[in-house]
Amino acid sequence: LAENFYRELLLKNEGKRAICYLDRRGVNQESREKFCLGYSAVRKDSLKNHLVFHEVDLDLAVECGLLRKAENGSLRDFFRGRLMYPIHDRQGRTVGFGGRVLDESGPKYINTQATQVFDKRRTLYGLDIALNSIRTLGEVIIVEGYMDVIAAHEFGFSNVIASMGTALTGEQVGQLRNYASSYVLALDEDQAGMEATIRSLESAW
Repeated sequence: LAENFYRELLLKNEGKRAICYLDRRGVNQESREKFCLGYSAVRKDSLKNHLVFHEVDLDLAVECGLLRKAENGSLRDFFRGRLMYPIHDRQGRTVGFGGRVLDESGPKYINTQATQVFDKRRTLYGLDIALNSIRTLGEVIIVEGYMDVIAAHEFGFSNVIASMGTALTGEQVGQLRNYASSYVLALDEDQAGMEATIRSLESAW
């Protein structure tokens, strides 16, 4: 329900900032739909009101990481004014979100907090879309970010996914062993990326 709400907002007037960002990054319409990209409104109660309208238990929405409860008990949207990347499990079910800020107002990226259905250590971005290709090719390419995955798929590299942190975890590798026999780490070539590659090789394998 939240994913569809964010996707609809992207197409409305308030989603223009996110559309401009996607245009600048060269993300085409097919990719926007394929990866279910969306936008979270700046207003603090936009999603909350939508969930109320659909009679969703707001305590469940807090537990899922969609809403945040203040000390005084009031509820507000967790994601606000961000380009939204839905995160799916390998069956394609929505388990969380990543949100990219479109100004300088906060952290560049924030993700859904850990929940019963979203565990970053076990989740791989884009796996549901890339799974058939990975199985066919017997090879998986692991990059760092959401946009890296989207760009790779646009250029025909359909076996590309991303870890939910800089370095791969043993749990993530355990999943990939079921689908591929060849693994390519294509992390950023800056110092952090090189260190993450070494950590991945030392810990995950």
